Formats: sequence, structure tokens, C-alpha cells
Amino acid sequence: QVQLVESGGGLVQAGGSLRLSCAASGRTFSTYVMGWFRQAPGKEREFVAGISRGGGRTDYADSVKGRFTISRDNTKNTVYLQMNGLKPEDTAVYYCAADNSILVSYTGSSYDYWGQGTQVTVSS
Repeated sequence: QVQLVESGGGLVQAGGSLRLSCAASGRTFSTYVMGWFRQAPGKEREFVAGISRGGGRTDYADSVKGRFTISRDNTKNTVYLQMNGLKPEDTAVYYCAADNSILVSYTGSSYDYWGQGTQVTVSS
């Protein structure tokens, strides 16, 4: 069982930055692929970024490439999402998720555990 708690969301102006954190419970954090997803009102949940168990591989949605950076610190059981150059269309609830597999998946159903989400609002 893994419990995930996100933090760091908030209100920011377009062009600004935020850093999301996701703290995981348990001793097996390093065995999970971690992902960030988001869901805007009236839209389906979408993949944002993922990182392999050791942190050596990262994947991004095309919409955030070059602006967002995912990283993890396995000594702190934490995964991060650094978001720069934020746009109003980035407004959503952001969720972190843990997948007990090897490869980063873009599919939410592949992930086993989810956090409660943190709201990110970007004003124009």
C-alpha cells in the first residue's frame, strides 16, 4: 500500500512557475514508476509527465515539453513537478500516481495508487 500526498499548487499568473511535490509513504517508493496527471473542468484526465524508478528516464506530454520537469528523490520518497512558463490552459487539478511496473505509462489505468490532487490555477 502506498499513500500519496501532493502539495504546492496555487494561483499564479501566466508565465509564472510552480513546483509540485508528492510525498509517498512506505519503504518501497523506489520500486514504483511515478507519474503526474491533470484534469481540467469538463475534460478527461491526461498524462503530464512520468519518471522511471531510478529517475533515469522521463517522459512528457507534448503540451508541456520544454516547460515542465519531473524529478524524484528516492531518499525522501518524493516526486516533483517543476512547472515553468505556465499558461492558462495548464489550469487543472494535478495528481501524482504510482505504478508498480517497469516502464512509464501514459495510461492512467496502469497506475495503482493516486493522490488526492492539488489545484493549479493560471490567470491570464
